[in-house]
Amino acid sequence: MDIAPTLSSDSRFGLDTASLFDLPRPAAECRIVVAMSGGVDSSVVAALAADTGAQVFGITLQLYDYGAATGRKGACCAGDDIADARAVCDRLGIAHYVFDHESAFREDVVDQFADEYLAGRTPVPCIRCNMGPKFTDLFRMARELGADCLATGHYVQRIPAPDGPHLHRANDPARDQSYFLYATTREQLDYIRFPLGGLPKSKVRELAQAAGLRNAAKPDSQDICFVPDGNYAKIVTKLRPEGAVPGPIVHAATGEVLGEHRGIIHFTVGQRKGLEIGGQPEPLYVIGLDAENRAVRVGPKRMLAVESAELIETNAIGTLPDAPLTAKVRSLAKPVPVTLEGPLGDGASTRIRFETPEFGVAPGQAAVIYAGERVVGGGWIDTTTSVAS
Repeated sequence: MDIAPTLSSDSRFGLDTASLFDLPRPAAECRIVVAMSGGVDSSVVAALAADTGAQVFGITLQLYDYGAATGRKGACCAGDDIADARAVCDRLGIAHYVFDHESAFREDVVDQFADEYLAGRTPVPCIRCNMGPKFTDLFRMARELGADCLATGHYVQRIPAPDGPHLHRANDPARDQSYFLYATTREQLDYIRFPLGGLPKSKVRELAQAAGLRNAAKPDSQDICFVPDGNYAKIVTKLRPEGAVPGPIVHAATGEVLGEHRGIIHFTVGQRKGLEIGGQPEPLYVIGLDAENRAVRVGPKRMLAVESAELIETNAIGTLPDAPLTAKVRSLAKPVPVTLEGPLGDGASTRIRFETPEFGVAPGQAAVIYAGERVVGGGWIDTTTSVAS
């Protein structure tokens, strides 16, 4: 189900902006807090919120070192992005507040990111950030400001339903961010709004131009905002030098030592490049990481086939429907049919079984469960069971 914004002649944007925020009473009597990263998406959300006639506040959480991020492309919530957010608020005539969350972000997201790689797992820091600073802390701040809702620039849809709002994929599949928001709680979903979920990115940039926002053409931020140039191993090595200790590359089937690696932090399940071992009869992939013995286990692609995965710390959004389920085990993966073996939600552990073997399922990643377009929950992949075992 897709909810596209309705038209309105009263809005400067030609949209019924009030409906995008599902306000509980007339907009003039309401307060909206907008989470502002400094990017075009959250800036357009602020412009749409201001267009409703409600009192609007922009909040930016400074998540990492301002100086190191200044001038960097693809960052968010630091450096030039804070200046962009402030300029947008000035343009719109709304208040803008910046809160220093660098220490909390490092502890809750960056340090955990490094620890996961050190443990031979593949983390998803964007989910951790949404579970912590971006929702939990902003939620509390918005409440303290007396806001009727907290709005963000995420591309997902909040769909009203008899049992409370549901979370659905964005109307634009190329922009959908539902994978990163599976841990949203019912209380949060009652309060948070996603006004861009029914819009394509091209329309969002048009709205930014119409509002005269200086960041209308600003490039999108990269997935891992605190990792310059995508070199995550450099960040992990700086924080956890022991992760760069060399170790053996071992054939997962025969136990033969095929070579030596530069540290397990350079590898993830399903990876083929960077092994630097030749003379093999067939291409080899990373099958698993043995952090205790600092060993990278490799094998042919068929050894990557997984029949099920154990999920921990699961979350459910609303009632689990009696409908076919699918799961995404990576942010860019296609949803595949699964069955659920056990309870979902309240932090319980459960198992998902794939209808057909799935490849490259990495512990530390998230598995997000869907019923059609609706996100019903998910959890962290803890262990996997291979087809061959």
